[in-house]
Amino acid sequence: MPNIMEFAHQTNNEIMNNSNQSPRYTELFDALKSIRHYFIYAGVFSAAVNVLMLTPIIYMLQVYDRVISSGSLSTLSMLTLLLTFLMLAMGGFEWVRSMILIAASNRIEHQLRRRVFDATFKNALVTGGSGNTSQPLNDLSSLRQFLTGNGLFAFFDAPWFPIYVAIMFIFHPLFGWVAILAGIVMVILAWANEAVTTKRLKDANSKANMVSSQVNGSLRNAEVIAAMGMTEDIRQRQQTQANEVLMLQTDASRSAGALTSISKTFRMLVQSLILGLGALLALRQEISPGMMIAGSLLLGRALAPIDMLVGTWKGFSVARAQYERLGQLLQNIPPEQEHMSLPAPVGELTLEQVAVVPPGSRTPVVRGVTLAMSPGEALGIVGPSASGKSSLARAILGIWPTAGGHVRLDGADIGNWDRGQLGPYLGYLPQDIELFDGTISENICRFGEEDPEKIVVAAKLAGVHDLILRLPDGYDTKIGATGGALSGGQRQRIGLARAVYGNPRLLVLDEPNSNLDDQGEKELVAAIQRIKSQGCTIVVISHRTMVLHSMDKILVMKEGAPVSFGPKDQVLASLLGQSENRRAGNA
Repeated sequence: MPNIMEFAHQTNNEIMNNSNQSPRYTELFDALKSIRHYFIYAGVFSAAVNVLMLTPIIYMLQVYDRVISSGSLSTLSMLTLLLTFLMLAMGGFEWVRSMILIAASNRIEHQLRRRVFDATFKNALVTGGSGNTSQPLNDLSSLRQFLTGNGLFAFFDAPWFPIYVAIMFIFHPLFGWVAILAGIVMVILAWANEAVTTKRLKDANSKANMVSSQVNGSLRNAEVIAAMGMTEDIRQRQQTQANEVLMLQTDASRSAGALTSISKTFRMLVQSLILGLGALLALRQEISPGMMIAGSLLLGRALAPIDMLVGTWKGFSVARAQYERLGQLLQNIPPEQEHMSLPAPVGELTLEQVAVVPPGSRTPVVRGVTLAMSPGEALGIVGPSASGKSSLARAILGIWPTAGGHVRLDGADIGNWDRGQLGPYLGYLPQDIELFDGTISENICRFGEEDPEKIVVAAKLAGVHDLILRLPDGYDTKIGATGGALSGGQRQRIGLARAVYGNPRLLVLDEPNSNLDDQGEKELVAAIQRIKSQGCTIVVISHRTMVLHSMDKILVMKEGAPVSFGPKDQVLASLLGQSENRRAGNA
């Protein structure tokens, strides 16, 4: 059956293959291998179901050939009781088979969910959050649903086609040859369905993911779009792309629908024709009237799984694409290696000739940065736009790997720390403040176990405690991803409280005063002084001088390279001298 079960055969062959050839996607192979026994059990119950599927045929055969000819009511009663019992048993076996596949699908999702989530999260870091980053999680959920769908049941039932054909040969050779011919035609229809729909569905799904990503981006920037009257232009642009998706899906659905209708019509036609053939053979006394009816029923039963495969081919195509995407993701993003636990850091930060290349790029945006910070010191990073300041901050935190050199925390490379253990000792306030759906207290404690005392301490340390108390529900105020009714400055200060929660040893603040007024900036400087007094190493990126006066050291960057580094007064004096020399030269 060419390609009709490529996805199912691919995964099954990976599990059953005893050769030394490595599987294409090792992690998916191991996950499927772990539920192999579920499919074995499902196959056993499928065998029982298919054997019992012969019961109505045998019942009809006996009724026509024995009961009617003999007129025995007792025989009819016994046959009917036996039929009822076996049909109930078949229903029970089908239910058990469904439960087995549901258990298998649940186990595969439980087994892969955390790994897929971690890989999805890391992929978002690598790609900068571009694209439909939640697609792998959706793929995993859809694959779980596929494992319990009718298409997989058809896969278990299809191997019984030769057995049904063999029984038809026993009835009469012509019955068997008709069944084989009908099966070949059905397979050709299935192959045609594959040929005309797979590429279109793949292209449609790819474009649909792109449109979904653009819609999400538009919704995140709804204020900008509405303010500048861009709504209609954005809508038309996305509508054009959505129409392309609709056209591809419509073409694929039309072709699949036509082939599905042809397949069903052909199956019903053949069933009717074989009934006529049976009548002809019965008139010639070559078969009994019961065999005439039984042959038609057997053919319908033999062709039903193939017909179902044709009808559910779209599901197979989608599942195969999901399998490929998941396999590629897990292959491209290997699991993070376990690291030996290290002592809690004290905040000694060292950069050794650090170079940084953004994910997806080949051009370094930071190069040759070397510096050392003792616990409790504050470093200010200044420079013009696009000088690599934020990229360096991401490398310091270990968000982006270094392309050269080392970022060390307490002497250990930042990449060698276990992120789960290191996270509580790090604080980060990015330029774009993202608060999450939940209460203010949940956001401050990073959605971990709520400790009211630590939450209040962090809020006071960030100078936002009184502000929170003035909100309608205080710390229980519900906020969304954009901060709800909070202003930009309020969100920034709550983000600072989240960053300093748990008394971190390294704190990185990227433009922490971008949304603050003069009073808010004074409070920020006071908060930095309080945080420094607790021995926390602080890195601040800022263009405004008020915050820089609270720093101990200054790093000046230009075009990704360090221009000057040293004590605050020395570097600021040097910058002031350069500025005066430029003014004198211009004069």
